[in-house]
Amino acid sequence: MSDKSLVAMARPGPARSPWGRWLPPPVRAIAREIDDRIARLPTRLNAYGFDPFGFDPEYARPLLITMALIHRYWLRVESSGIENIPEGRVLLIANHAGNTFAWDGAMLGMTLFLAGDPPRIVRGMGEYYLPTIPFFSVFMHRVGSVVGTPTNCAHLLGQEEAIMVFPEGERGFVKTFRQRYQLQRFGLGFMRLALETDTPIVPVGIVGAEEQSPGFANLRSVGRLVGSPAFPVTLTFPWLGLAGFLPLPVKFRIGFGEPMRFTGDPSEEDASVEKKVEQVKQRIRALIDEERRARRSWFF
Repeated sequence: MSDKSLVAMARPGPARSPWGRWLPPPVRAIAREIDDRIARLPTRLNAYGFDPFGFDPEYARPLLITMALIHRYWLRVESSGIENIPEGRVLLIANHAGNTFAWDGAMLGMTLFLAGDPPRIVRGMGEYYLPTIPFFSVFMHRVGSVVGTPTNCAHLLGQEEAIMVFPEGERGFVKTFRQRYQLQRFGLGFMRLALETDTPIVPVGIVGAEEQSPGFANLRSVGRLVGSPAFPVTLTFPWLGLAGFLPLPVKFRIGFGEPMRFTGDPSEEDASVEKKVEQVKQRIRALIDEERRARRSWFF
């Protein structure tokens, strides 16, 4: 579909459900807030209600309400430095953890949606195997995520979107509790992309994801049997089944650093790119330390 068939529009909030008055007051308040923020999204939708990447605000609304409740009342996310995020395209580069579910990414995205002015939908870069999960491919696109290919990333940045990237990948996401807050090796792709598109990088330090689901082991051989690169064994998973994906009610803190800009040839040698990546990694490490000092315990 051509760009001419797309229109920039402020979408009105979805109609209130007739049974909404029976919901608990906190849920009703969150639902109204989500409706107001959806209406303020600078979302480019086509005649079918989708943006160029398949995002559908109405489809995503129930998920946004659920995640907002978790953000505010279960994980009680606090953030600092959100004013550092510039308008337009930006790469949010963060540390990664979670073992069972990427609550760090979900809470990062909800922070920009709930606290951003204007609210923003942060694009997640999904692993290549995720679209192979039955029904998940449609779901991930409808809620704003895309498969994390360089082409998709460059196209999103060309549309002035905000993208969250976890350069540690699976190395950071699945690890034992003994390795908590030890940054793993960063991939170089995000830096080459930033150089190619002249995109600012905002380093992000996330605290809480390491404790949400403490890991004991990673059974990679079992993961391969189910088509996954990893299979974590945690305090609750796989012992509690699907309930093992729920996080412990730990306190999340998210710190946003000042934007970092880099120049250079995106095709330069790895050694040169690694030096730039190391600067981002050091800043993320400092943000993590700051947020850990600000948190009194796992839960406060």
